Amino acid sequence: MAQTYKFCFGPWNISEGTDPYGPPTRPPQTFDWKIAAMKKLGFDAMMFHDDDVVPDIDTKSPAQIRRESKEVKKKLADAGLVAEMVAPRLWFSPNTIDGAYTSNDAAQRQYAIDRSLRCIDIAKILGTDLIVLWLAREGTYLRESKNGRRSIELLVAAFDKLLGADKKTRLAIEPKPNEPMDHAYLPTIGHALAVAQLTCDAKRVGCVIESAHAILAGLDPADEIDFATSFGKLWSLHLNDQNGLKFDQDKPFGSANLRVAFNQVRALERNQYGRDGQFVCFDVHPFRGTKPEHWLGHLENSRRTFLRLVEKSRTFNETRAQALIADRDYQALDQLALDHLLGR
Repeated sequence: MAQTYKFCFGPWNISEGTDPYGPPTRPPQTFDWKIAAMKKLGFDAMMFHDDDVVPDIDTKSPAQIRRESKEVKKKLADAGLVAEMVAPRLWFSPNTIDGAYTSNDAAQRQYAIDRSLRCIDIAKILGTDLIVLWLAREGTYLRESKNGRRSIELLVAAFDKLLGADKKTRLAIEPKPNEPMDHAYLPTIGHALAVAQLTCDAKRVGCVIESAHAILAGLDPADEIDFATSFGKLWSLHLNDQNGLKFDQDKPFGSANLRVAFNQVRALERNQYGRDGQFVCFDVHPFRGTKPEHWLGHLENSRRTFLRLVEKSRTFNETRAQALIADRDYQALDQLALDHLLGR
């Protein structure tokens, strides 16, 4: 039976055009506007940071956090949507300048754990067991400032605290090789899954793959997908595109390299991604020059490209491809793929 897919994006994917070098180019929109946009586009779920659900979370009491989380849950339900995941946005806080779980300051490490525990509470109210950990500040600008082995031990200790707080919670590590740190401690899926084995409950620690992050590591996202699914650990997916080793661009899926996108879809198809309820999330942003009236095109286009590539994957002449592989006629195989994408 052909795999069907469910689609997702986050409030930050309707961005205002800010980049590392310039200010916004579009006015901000309310959360309610973004919920309505998601419903209009026909998406299935929304992914969240903790402070997307509870703004100014560090200033709120547990009772306020519960109340505001329930309000968001109702808004999702009224729109026929669900929450896909929640991530603690640790990298924005002044408490995490020197890292979060791996800070040299024990009080700051405790802050990161406490906030992550509040994130778990929010996720439970929203009805998801998936906590995504983008370890943005877990690395160094200066090798001498931290002990790499000690930092891995601190990461494992933090993960164990979160796993122990709720027996249904799953942690999905989202690796990235650099940005904002000079070097990250868990830069690839291989690193993430290796560290998972050191935790108190490795079966509840998996990963999220983002296309751009794999490209920034000099890897092919399709290979990362195959690797993670070999372990049964690909629990979420952020599809986008990236024009080389620049800052994280979050281009629409397939925008920069259609063939790389095609092979990602082929990897998802052969591994039956989504059969266990996973979503296809588009972590994409409008181009900075986009006018407000064209604001949602990047999301609609990413899904359209994905579905077209699903068709291309399912109609690719695998029999012919296997014959060419057996004959080691890789020139012809190369052209077979190009002709198929070109519609010949």
